[in-house]
Amino acid sequence: MCLPREERAVLGCGVDKNQSILVAGHRGLAGSAIVRELLAHGYENLLRPDRSDLELRDREAVRAYFQAKRPDLVVLAAAKVGGIRANQQYPVEFLLQNLQIQNNLIEAAADFGASKLLFLGSSCIYPKYAPQPIPESALLGGALEPTNEPYAIAKIAGIKLCQAYSRQHGRKFICAMPTNLYGPGDNFDLENSHVLPALMRKVHEAKCAGSAKVQVWGSGNPMREFLHVDDLASACRFLLENYSEPEIVNVGSGEEVTIRGLAEVICEVAGYSGSLKFDPSVPDGTPRKLLDSSRLASLGWRASIGLRQGILKTYEWYCENTDAGLAR
Repeated sequence: MCLPREERAVLGCGVDKNQSILVAGHRGLAGSAIVRELLAHGYENLLRPDRSDLELRDREAVRAYFQAKRPDLVVLAAAKVGGIRANQQYPVEFLLQNLQIQNNLIEAAADFGASKLLFLGSSCIYPKYAPQPIPESALLGGALEPTNEPYAIAKIAGIKLCQAYSRQHGRKFICAMPTNLYGPGDNFDLENSHVLPALMRKVHEAKCAGSAKVQVWGSGNPMREFLHVDDLASACRFLLENYSEPEIVNVGSGEEVTIRGLAEVICEVAGYSGSLKFDPSVPDGTPRKLLDSSRLASLGWRASIGLRQGILKTYEWYCENTDAGLAR
């Protein structure tokens, strides 16, 4: 039988399904998947404020919300995100807004008694030329990839703040570092989306228009690892239930592919028979990025959705939602 909330927080009793869980960023790609995962496993006491109810960049609004709702657990999946072009165009927003969101939520979680917080970082926190596969120990071991440096710095600050609360105040503020995510609910806007959804939309539109070729940014040579967002959600639930240490944890699929290979899989899934035209004038970003997820595997969790299977599921979702105007 679970102890009262205050004693659970002190003694470290495991998560129970009656605890209230604030999922910040619940409408985003990761947050919405985490909500689906929690609901599917019997967690029904979920707090999901919309932006009209709570502006996460407003410190006083966040503190008032925490004072009123007193969430037991916090999942920090809210962030300003985007691909290479968006990061290059809006470095101020990517740094400042993410710092504001993180600082407000982490501070409020500590001040208003949350027993655990899960902070979602990103694989871009690691150096551009980190050892491959990238271990958690590579953090701060070299220069970052310039095209997403502001976002990465914000995420690193979030990690260090969680670890500082753990060290100074004994808080169970844990940090998960997912690799490149994709899946239902992704952002398919060609100006600010990530590579997989952008390619999916380009291929789909070329197929529908009968176009003979699809232009792909970059050389097609960089190696990338992709994780279906439902796998991430499963890993997040697993960590909430089983992990309380301050050391960060990588969350990857262990499966890597070149951007060219990724584009070819998307063409195959979409049934597009045209050609791919690569544009090497567009920066490639980090040449290779594969996470070492052995720490999470040693705890008992592994990804279960293969890349082709995940792309097929995502493409089906995209096709079903595009006409309704839901695919962004």
